[in-house]
Amino acid sequence: MKKIKIVACIVAVIAAIHACKKKSEGPVYNPTAAKVEVPTYVKAYLGEMQHPADNPLTAEGVELGRKLFYEKMLSNDNSISCASCHKQEFGFDDPAPFSKGTNGTLGGRNAMAIINLGYNTGFFWDGRRNTLEGQAHDPVTNPVEMANTWPEVTKRLQNSSEYRLLFFKAFGITVIDSNHVVKAIAQFERTMISFDSRFDRYYYMGDSSALNSKEKSGLAIFTGKGMCNDCHRMNTLFTDNEFRNNGLDVDPKDAGLMQFTGLATDRGKFKVPTLRNIFETAPYMHDSRFKTLEQVVSYYSSGVQQTSPNIDEHMPPFGAGLALTTQEQADLVAFLKALSDPAFLTNTAFSEPK
Repeated sequence: MKKIKIVACIVAVIAAIHACKKKSEGPVYNPTAAKVEVPTYVKAYLGEMQHPADNPLTAEGVELGRKLFYEKMLSNDNSISCASCHKQEFGFDDPAPFSKGTNGTLGGRNAMAIINLGYNTGFFWDGRRNTLEGQAHDPVTNPVEMANTWPEVTKRLQNSSEYRLLFFKAFGITVIDSNHVVKAIAQFERTMISFDSRFDRYYYMGDSSALNSKEKSGLAIFTGKGMCNDCHRMNTLFTDNEFRNNGLDVDPKDAGLMQFTGLATDRGKFKVPTLRNIFETAPYMHDSRFKTLEQVVSYYSSGVQQTSPNIDEHMPPFGAGLALTTQEQADLVAFLKALSDPAFLTNTAFSEPK
């Protein structure tokens, strides 16, 4: 009897050891704190990138967000992902005037580029969201985009053993919900920074050979006669994060910011987009009316509609327009092209995971 008890104890001990071993081999929630590294001149203007207290940046969260950014099961018919309308080689913008949803319907506005959004304070052309998490939420349920429902999305993700593991490692959760999906995507988007253009090397890093004479002339026009710097601030972001009416139409058909605020004084106002990688992010304006930078510069030179309602305070001084000469317009376009960042457009850390 004594021997039987001893054997039973040994078996129990072995079972306990085996159970502990199995437990230790399971997934562990121990996220690695991460940080968005930017050049010192960016920090001098903007400081450190801020993150929501309930969504700190982690390596695991970024990894998950990257995978979700390219995940087509977010759409109702598994045909498109965030990356379908935000293509890396085009500055995470869409070269089509309007993006096509899963049912073939076209959106009503040009897709916006995803560049340095961690420093933005308002999202979408009409400013209807004030966080990156909110920005990541809407396309999934928009009937002309992914046309899905969040319960269906989370059910699909929950059925994936790979995603269950990734969500646990990133957030310590076993039940996937929409809140954590958008948190992960937002984390990934905050890492998508672009501050390595030839302009940066010239202006901030002191490399006088980084721009040619034509581009230097364009820079002088940008900050001077062209008045571009009034709204596309050279604070390293090339946007002031404001919403402005730049005089496109006498009678704006798209209410812009007014759709969100309900204020008549916001009619025709739209987000001032960044000019970084602007050459790659054509077409231009919220309605894609301009196909080339040459057309954009020509518009500001002589096409601003001064009687547009709520026209921005920076537009009236134009009078009949900037009246830039043909050479000045060409130089300004040359400068804008120097804001391209080839490393950003090919960075494998932002590409679809293999």
